[in-house]
Amino acid sequence: MALLAAYLFLGHTPYGNGLLVQITDLTRQGEEEQQAVYEEPELQEEQATGEEEAQEEGAEDAAAEEQPAEEETTENVYAATMTTEVKESLAGLPERVYVPNVVDNSITVIDPATFEIVDSYAVEQLPYHVTPSWDMSQLLVNNEESSTFTVIDPETGRPSDTISAPFPYNFYFTPDGETAIVVVERLQMLEFRDTETWELLGSTYIPWPGVDHLDFSKDGDYFLASSEWSGVVSKVDVEKMELVDYVEVGALPIDIKLSPDGSVFYVADQGSMGVHVIEPEAMEELEFIPTGEGAHGLQVSRDTKSLYVSNRLEGTVSVIDFKTRKVTDKWVTGGSPDMFQLSPDGRQLWVSGRYDGAVYVLDTRSGELLSTIYTGAQPHGIAYFPNPGRFSLGHNGVYR
Repeated sequence: MALLAAYLFLGHTPYGNGLLVQITDLTRQGEEEQQAVYEEPELQEEQATGEEEAQEEGAEDAAAEEQPAEEETTENVYAATMTTEVKESLAGLPERVYVPNVVDNSITVIDPATFEIVDSYAVEQLPYHVTPSWDMSQLLVNNEESSTFTVIDPETGRPSDTISAPFPYNFYFTPDGETAIVVVERLQMLEFRDTETWELLGSTYIPWPGVDHLDFSKDGDYFLASSEWSGVVSKVDVEKMELVDYVEVGALPIDIKLSPDGSVFYVADQGSMGVHVIEPEAMEELEFIPTGEGAHGLQVSRDTKSLYVSNRLEGTVSVIDFKTRKVTDKWVTGGSPDMFQLSPDGRQLWVSGRYDGAVYVLDTRSGELLSTIYTGAQPHGIAYFPNPGRFSLGHNGVYR
């Protein structure tokens, strides 16, 4: 009877259908939950002692599936991005890829549906990144040399305003949206500003040259920041606005991403040719994952199972499995792949080709190069907008 009940349970619950398992995984369920279903049949048999109980549990599972994708689980920091739909306030905006051409001082606008350039315009000097604001109502071009942000209206795709700030190489927002963090690389400074008034709240000096990329902890009370020219990763307390710890990792640490479970940070190192795995409480390196020459940018896949790594010096993209921390595939772009963005459906990986004057588009299912779109001189922090998520952490589009 117990075996019959278990059979009925698996046959009438969403977990018994492979397709629904995949859909559930893309919206709300974590990979570990799926494994628990298949690896612990004895536990299921004990729980499903009769057909009525199995049906009740199946109904509960079905009800859980009806919960909106916006409701984040506590298991995955990227849960709100595991959907193909953008939030309602962004649904009417045209999908565009905004490409900052650092040397040309311009923005190239691409229609991702056709891979065609639909607009181009001048901004100010050294536009390194296009950053979605925390509420995703604006895009801000980081014009480092001019000490300004060019504000882009995503409805028109055109400039609408200018904001002053000293040498903004990069730009982030705290998860609560209350504070903007301007990365002033050339002064080794992180400026904390009020997002409403733009008032300077405080600043943190980083004693190692090259501070440029950062990512936040699961609860947002601290972040790790790379110092590219010093081989150091710093830990900064958000509330105190203070440097509290650091770890020396090697040569040229650049992009940083938090793991989906929030336990470790991944740091791409262009000099060491791979990715460091950092435990943030003790600030220790747990392991190193070789990827390829010039490991530079990082992007979490739409299903949050994989981490994409651009190997800028060899023209490839490595795919790391978060579970095993092993490279499972390598795709060829040619040129100099730099920073990433995903299409909302997760099927296209857009990559800026920093020294090739181009943007590459890869199929994330096959690794096939779909298109090479030539833009301007030194395209860097591209933004594919809009994209799924509740809010933007900044950079060129990091969502949670």
